[in-house]
Amino acid sequence: MPDVLVIGGGNAALCAALMAREAGASVQLLEASPREWRGGNSQHVRNLRCMHDAPQDVLVEAYTEEEFWQDLLKVTGGRTDEALARLVIRASATCRPWMRRHGVHFQPSLSGALHTARTNAFFMGGGKALVNAYYRSAERLGVQVRYDTPVDRLELQDGRFVAAWSGGQRFAARACVLACGGFESNRDWLREAWGTNARGEHPADNFLIRGTRFNTGTLLRFMMAAGADTIGDPTQAHMVAIDARAPLYDGGICTRIDCVSLGVVLNREAERFYDEGEDFWPKRYAIWGRLVAQQPGQVAWSVIDAKAVGRFMPPVFPGVRADSLPALARGLGLDEARFMHTLQAYNAACRPGSFDHTRLDDCRTEGLSPAKTHWARPIDTPPFFGYALRPGVTFTYLGLKVDHTAAVRFGGRPSPNLFVAGEMMAGNVLGQGYTAGVGMSIGTAFGRIAGTQAAAACGHAHPHLEQDHVAA
Repeated sequence: MPDVLVIGGGNAALCAALMAREAGASVQLLEASPREWRGGNSQHVRNLRCMHDAPQDVLVEAYTEEEFWQDLLKVTGGRTDEALARLVIRASATCRPWMRRHGVHFQPSLSGALHTARTNAFFMGGGKALVNAYYRSAERLGVQVRYDTPVDRLELQDGRFVAAWSGGQRFAARACVLACGGFESNRDWLREAWGTNARGEHPADNFLIRGTRFNTGTLLRFMMAAGADTIGDPTQAHMVAIDARAPLYDGGICTRIDCVSLGVVLNREAERFYDEGEDFWPKRYAIWGRLVAQQPGQVAWSVIDAKAVGRFMPPVFPGVRADSLPALARGLGLDEARFMHTLQAYNAACRPGSFDHTRLDDCRTEGLSPAKTHWARPIDTPPFFGYALRPGVTFTYLGLKVDHTAAVRFGGRPSPNLFVAGEMMAGNVLGQGYTAGVGMSIGTAFGRIAGTQAAAACGHAHPHLEQDHVAA
């Protein structure tokens, strides 16, 4: 029987397994997917948001704790636990040397990833390389890894973990870390959460899943039924506007449409519905999935002209191209008269300014609702392009409530040997909204805490923890 059982196979699970093993605990990791799809949503990530008080190798200038906190506070609208958020922020400053020891390499911010050179450390080779590096290190250290092993229930005794079950197989351990994601790939649960809207639609029927098909929320549902304390709104998620032609699962980051702030976004009625220039893309891109989810048919179109080309990360699939706006409307299948009315009104409302997509410039609209507050330039230079958008769910925020120890709680009482990390508890920090790279910050911080605490529950102390890694 191993000391620590880790359920899940992504970043948070691997951080937990590695930390527990470094502390001297024997560790077994159960991953639901086959080996070739291992890593959960982490196989699709690109970067980690990092606090730093001075330039650090791939990170320029400084990104202080307070600035990180204010960025998080802004996107969450205050729906966050400040103590846990600051724990994550501080941990983000100290984790990279440890990550490097386990084979993770970093590179400078990509040229098309605007505004992240100061705030985000990019993984060389992306999330797949990160996941593979962690698995290599885990296997070298003696972590037992089992693939194709989805856990469907736990044995619990007065809040204490006893064993996990995968079908008819029982896996006992002295402590356990749950790091098996949210419920974003469970269509029935999404339908239940989102219900039916005023138009009689089931919005969730039109959602695409950016990440893994294996995050079905089975253990989250089990834990809720078992009386574990929960946190979060089931309709809140990291939800991005992605290419409507993306696959149902595992489209990843390459399906994102990044030109939203450079043009206008129209719904099925060919009407604008939100300020496309509200803030920089890394801080605001994750609001657009939810906005599109609230539109008729859960579909929208991002429209740009030639002036925007080369200023954003190009999508994988080419957009609809036309040499005139009426032709573009026809190509997108939108009502031509309504489309032209919307575009003409927008163009007429644009006020001259000094366009600069690297700052919050003074190019705005006047007398238009909704306004476009920055980067507003007339869409008047052919060729014109349009991209159909759908909501792309990355991960859901409903999860298990924790404190700084990552312990699962039952009626406010922490379990002595059951811990949780990653997307399954991210709602403690993310009540709504998102900013680029913070999911990896949460998963890395709480994965390492959970692994350390699980090892300690078995009598193993970690030999070289960073001073601020686990709160006193």
